[in-house]
Amino acid sequence: MKKLLAVFSLLFIFTSCFEPERNCTDYKTGTFEYKTYLNGELATSTFIRKDSIEIDKFQGKSDTSSVRWINDCEYILKNINPKSMAEEKPIHMKILTTNKNGYTFEYGIVGQDKKQRGSVERVK
Repeated sequence: MKKLLAVFSLLFIFTSCFEPERNCTDYKTGTFEYKTYLNGELATSTFIRKDSIEIDKFQGKSDTSSVRWINDCEYILKNINPKSMAEEKPIHMKILTTNKNGYTFEYGIVGQDKKQRGSVERVK
């Protein structure tokens, strides 16, 4: 019984110390795809990030945003040419985990508590 307790204790210690991979600097530049369902259909957005600028291409339209890095894993996106009040609001992006093909992130409008999650894949 004591051996079983010792084994479970060690297992708990090793699994509780697990940290997800976060090589965020690998994703400061590159071309990425974000896929989501929009009105029941799979929609794909492609964006190119070059450290301080991001160009998003979606449904034949392009938007350019400035990128201000807070730290290696968090940045603020601000639309350079907003066409509405909603587009004027900056978005806080936080990379949660990374892998060899892309990353998982959390995002929300700066100053608001509501957050959403998504994941992107590196294209180039």
